[in-house]
Amino acid sequence: MDAHTELFQKNHSRLLGLAYRMLGSRADAEDVLHDAWLRWHAQDKGEVDDAEAWLVTVTTRLALDRLRRAKVERQHYPGPWLPEPLEPIEEAPSEQLERAETLSLSFLLLLERLSPEERAAFLLKEVFDYSHAETAAILSITEEACRQRVHRAKTRLREGRPRFHLDRAAQQRMLQRFIQAMERPDLDSLRALFAEDAVHISDGGGVVTAVLHPLHGADRLARLYRQIAINSYGAARYQLSTLNGAPALLIWAGEQLSSVMWVEAEGERITAIHAIRHPEKLSRIEAVTKSAGSTSLH
Repeated sequence: MDAHTELFQKNHSRLLGLAYRMLGSRADAEDVLHDAWLRWHAQDKGEVDDAEAWLVTVTTRLALDRLRRAKVERQHYPGPWLPEPLEPIEEAPSEQLERAETLSLSFLLLLERLSPEERAAFLLKEVFDYSHAETAAILSITEEACRQRVHRAKTRLREGRPRFHLDRAAQQRMLQRFIQAMERPDLDSLRALFAEDAVHISDGGGVVTAVLHPLHGADRLARLYRQIAINSYGAARYQLSTLNGAPALLIWAGEQLSSVMWVEAEGERITAIHAIRHPEKLSRIEAVTKSAGSTSLH
């Protein structure tokens, strides 16, 4: 491996983490990194004063272009769009702890409230710890414009969720209770899992059966999942995992991963379920899980 390839690989996890948070898609993030690598390979290195800054700048601008196109495409997406689930990114231990929450599905969905330009500025400044001056240089804007974008992003995120916090212990506990209720699908037991204003959001991408609009209310969610449990009785297998920095539930139908879901919980009640059923979005997690030879299925 030559020095320039080694330098790119040294920054790979940081660049991938940035591109994924920008796009909400591992596949799109890897496409961005492939394009960044081609540009780095062709670049006259003698003209580069700071290789990391050059790579972050190119990756950010490529991700911005792709995100602008994706925003238009998602307007025509069949049903709710949810980010592609992500197996752990090999960031440094300190970065994993510090940034795990910014990989969560809830956080990525909050970022969807931002314009592409606000999203880039916010991530660079607040997640990847670049100064306003550095962020402005990466985005080729003035420092004052950068400050305005970051401020607007923070305001929008506060409006979306005034207090952003993930209680992982509660999520893990509620997923375990959910498995137990699905294995013995009693309507009252299922209803007791959900807060009265709980919401279910499912992404099937128009490829597989999924609820096309958010479903609200404990009774409606209980009836939905009781029917799902009855239809899949004896065939579904449940596996607790950690994806996007949060507890997740993998649901298998035979050898096929049919769904990945996360819950938000308050106290002893589920307040939200996000379920991804789109096969293309599940394919990587399915392959990684099978290759790991995991046997923690219930």
